[in-house]
Amino acid sequence: MTLSVLGDLNWLAVIVATIAYFALGALWYAEFAFGRAWQRSAGWDLNPPENAGVGIYAVPLATCFAATLATAMIAAASGTGNVMKGILLGLVVGIGVALPVIFVTGTFDMTKPAPKTFAAISAGYHIVGLALVGAILGLWS
Repeated sequence: MTLSVLGDLNWLAVIVATIAYFALGALWYAEFAFGRAWQRSAGWDLNPPENAGVGIYAVPLATCFAATLATAMIAAASGTGNVMKGILLGLVVGIGVALPVIFVTGTFDMTKPAPKTFAAISAGYHIVGLALVGAILGLWS
């Protein structure tokens, strides 16, 4: 694969998939879903951080874009051309890359009260998010 694959991307699909991935995080980490368990596992109190402005969301949005772009590049290079193949690609990237990276970090992070719970919730978000990304990219290929 070369960077010339960037010219083959459907950039509107990349943008929509990035926003969907990011928006999934708002639901995933909401109090009614995994938010309370995730915060407890991280050792956070359950109060929102003071002075947390819009800027706190810039890094997650940028990382969702980076992961979506990488997935789109792999999809273009591998000829992923429909929703089911896109979902499979997203699951492969999520389970094959995101899950191991997060669990290595979680296993060795002794600063958290429940590092494996923290890692499981975080990895789950990325697995589902990347499957969603793959579905969108596959649908718009």
